[in-house]
Amino acid sequence: MENRIKEQQLDLFADRTSTQTFDSNQLRLWLSSMAYVLMQAFRQNCLSTTSLAKATVGTIRLSLLKLRARITISISRILIAIATACPYQNILAIAYKRIQALPDSG
Repeated sequence: MENRIKEQQLDLFADRTSTQTFDSNQLRLWLSSMAYVLMQAFRQNCLSTTSLAKATVGTIRLSLLKLRARITISISRILIAIATACPYQNILAIAYKRIQALPDSG
């Protein structure tokens, strides 16, 4: 459990409670907690059989979420183009397919 708390503090910046009011610090911690729950669900549902199945939140954030990409927005779709040399493109394709296969919660 201590590793999960440390992971949230370091990788999702939950330790930054630098504002002067309690409410704003509490909101920041709530947002950090929600981000951690989303990352856990993403790891569990979309990355389960990949090399990032047991990766920390920081590793997932640096390898999958902080990619340089070209985004083209048209009327009917959004196209995300990543470099062909990206080492995680297979994992991204698997995660994308699994996200689309998740049931719609309404």
